[in-house]
Amino acid sequence: MAHRLAVLDRFYSIIPAGGIGSRLWPLSRADAPKFLHDLTGSGKTLLRATWERLEPICGGQRIMVVTGRAHRAAVEAQVPELADKNVVLESEPKDSSAAIGLAAAILQQREPDVIVGSFAADHVISDQRGFARAVSEAVVAADAGYIATIGITPTEPAIGFGYIHADGNLNIQGAPSAVRADRFVEKPDLAVAKTYLADGNYLWNAGMFISRADLLLEQLGESQPDLLSGILELAQAWDTPSRGAVVDKVWPKLTRIAIDYSVAEPTALKGKLAVVPGAFDWDDVGDFAAIAKLHSGGRKSDLAILGENARVLADASSGVVVSQSGRLISLIGVEDIVVVDTPDALLVTTSANAQRVKSVVDALKLSGRNDIL
Repeated sequence: MAHRLAVLDRFYSIIPAGGIGSRLWPLSRADAPKFLHDLTGSGKTLLRATWERLEPICGGQRIMVVTGRAHRAAVEAQVPELADKNVVLESEPKDSSAAIGLAAAILQQREPDVIVGSFAADHVISDQRGFARAVSEAVVAADAGYIATIGITPTEPAIGFGYIHADGNLNIQGAPSAVRADRFVEKPDLAVAKTYLADGNYLWNAGMFISRADLLLEQLGESQPDLLSGILELAQAWDTPSRGAVVDKVWPKLTRIAIDYSVAEPTALKGKLAVVPGAFDWDDVGDFAAIAKLHSGGRKSDLAILGENARVLADASSGVVVSQSGRLISLIGVEDIVVVDTPDALLVTTSANAQRVKSVVDALKLSGRNDIL
């Protein structure tokens, strides 16, 4: 226990707060992305809830947020405790390898033996104790020389998440739950997801990665040497007056690639990826069906209503209504409906088709309709 506490003293949390959450359009937009919304009815945005989940583990002074320049004011309004030195602004989105890699490199410049963990700004977890226990074990596994992740014990054959296959206890003192992760698999269809659930050795990939900063950067350099070179150039200038000029020169050239592909998957193939099973509730709120499920507790008879001053009349209807327009919405005899009413766009679909909302966003991009994105 004493060793675990000492290791946690070196731990720093990174919150990548990027992406627009295109499957939640038209609620989530480029100027008001998913993490800036209260999707649970708790009165807190997802970003604020993420901060409050991490603060008891590492302390508010050891949390770094990576976000877009356009979101700085909104992020700082949500998290006024955020230290100025712990705000990393992206001039344009470059995916998670650049965001997390730069944060890790900056922190290593400041603190060479730092252990970092990345936790998305837009996930929902209510079991604080279970989450903290899993993070603590992952930090110990990271100190032992592994890149660690937290895999969520599946409760259903979900098709909206990627999976991790785990095999073999690692016998790490202080991290008794840690097992070897040997491969990642993409989102399956329902039949395959059922086989994963029955197998018992598959976990949902929650995209949480914990590692010594030096090991994370080493692996990134093996798979993406040019990206690491740019990140290190940025990190070396970050706390100096030349930051702005170096960002303008280097950032546009950085490779866009998810950290799953640049770090996690290659590490798993080498047998150096540890996964700590998380038996806590978790959802990445990836679409409107997930929001409906969060509010109904899994019951199909409920209608979830979100939005201040929402005016909804419903008879024998279920699903989710998100209202931002103030107009009256009436639903009669419709099941698993999704209605999202904003001042300039209306979405109507069903829970079963919620994942297809992204195709609407893609079509709007192709048509040049960026004014409603």
